[in-house]
Amino acid sequence: MSAVPLARVPSGSPLKPVPGDPGWPLIGNTLSSMRDPIGMMRGRYDRYGPVSWTSLFGLRMVQMLGPDANQFVLLNRDNLFSNHGGWDFFIGPFFHRGIMLLDFEEHRWHRRIMQQAFTKPALQGYLERMGPRIEDGLATWPDGPVRVLPRVKQLTLDLATDVFMGSELGPRAERINRAFVDTVRAGTALLRFPVPGLRWSRGLRGRRVLETLFREAIPARRARPGNDLFSALCLATTEDGERFSDEDVVNHMIFLMMAAHDTTTITLSNLFYQLARHPEWQERLREESRALDKERLDFEDLEALGGITLAMKEALRLCAPVPSLPRRTVRDVEYQGYYIPSGTFLTVVPYFTHSMEEYWPDPERFDPERFSDQRREDKVHPFAWVPFGGGAHKCIGLHFADMQVKAILHQILRRWRWSVPAGYEMPVDTTSLPVPKDGLPVTLTPL
Repeated sequence: MSAVPLARVPSGSPLKPVPGDPGWPLIGNTLSSMRDPIGMMRGRYDRYGPVSWTSLFGLRMVQMLGPDANQFVLLNRDNLFSNHGGWDFFIGPFFHRGIMLLDFEEHRWHRRIMQQAFTKPALQGYLERMGPRIEDGLATWPDGPVRVLPRVKQLTLDLATDVFMGSELGPRAERINRAFVDTVRAGTALLRFPVPGLRWSRGLRGRRVLETLFREAIPARRARPGNDLFSALCLATTEDGERFSDEDVVNHMIFLMMAAHDTTTITLSNLFYQLARHPEWQERLREESRALDKERLDFEDLEALGGITLAMKEALRLCAPVPSLPRRTVRDVEYQGYYIPSGTFLTVVPYFTHSMEEYWPDPERFDPERFSDQRREDKVHPFAWVPFGGGAHKCIGLHFADMQVKAILHQILRRWRWSVPAGYEMPVDTTSLPVPKDGLPVTLTPL
């Protein structure tokens, strides 16, 4: 297919039009991007370079690929790009006004209030709550063959509910879990209107379930706060006495609950897989945890788990939980000599950046030592490793995620060894957030 310019460059401008092609009639490259995102992006990068456009989900979408593009877009120094304008098309109806969907001064205002829920004392309190609940959750796991994804997802949802809401879901757990799954998957629906039984409709229904869950709990939480994140959001105020409305609290809780358990589930699933395929690393991490000589982590133990830190960073490189980050230009943009008009949808793609052999030697290989002090391959460019985004919108919960993964993996390492069949390669479902397509079957052997 021959190249087509994205838009006409203004008369007299020295800039070049963004090259690209629409892909297949009607569907463009949507299916290719969902089935094989790295392969599709590599093909376009090799053909067009770091800036090109194609048709995705019925939109003309510019792909800005590589660390330089990540830095330019994520730092957003001149407020050229709108998060709301990019994310709202995909997840706005399901994660309405979550922190990731706000822009500029409004985003800064909300983030300042929310940051009170992620201070060091707050994180210490969350970890204290987590330890015994991880232990209780793992006690229900059987020895022998299991599928990791549903087990880990249930555990992380239970933890997020307890730590963030200060309560247990009980018999509602399955329905709430389903609601989160449906809202996340709805963002990449091909038919983006409520046809009963299809992704978009299920996502809207899931959103209603979650709204009801949080809205009904707010009055009691404001009256009798606890030491959970829900209480922190209900009570947090600025120096001027401003606070979140009930609607704000609902929106932020839905988004944070999703982020807290979905991204951790993806990271833990990939750690399970890689450590099963590389038992030498599994044993190294196990000895590290055993050396602490305690069943549950305390906050000061986190820094001692350097091996888990390396392995987790590599798992995040190999499978970024949020594969791409959409934006929309709020005025005309010049980047590397290209003209990108105001109102253009674009995306930067951590999932692809992390696989670029231009920056990562042997990028498909699990090699946690690439993050060691002696190598620090991630320092080849400040935006070569971006699983948490960057700039003003860098993930507000990244330290919570690090703490939660370590707390869970520490207890698992002390209970079991695990393995996958010889020659097994985990199939990844990339139609939404990347998860094991087969649930990741492993065999747990008690120690």
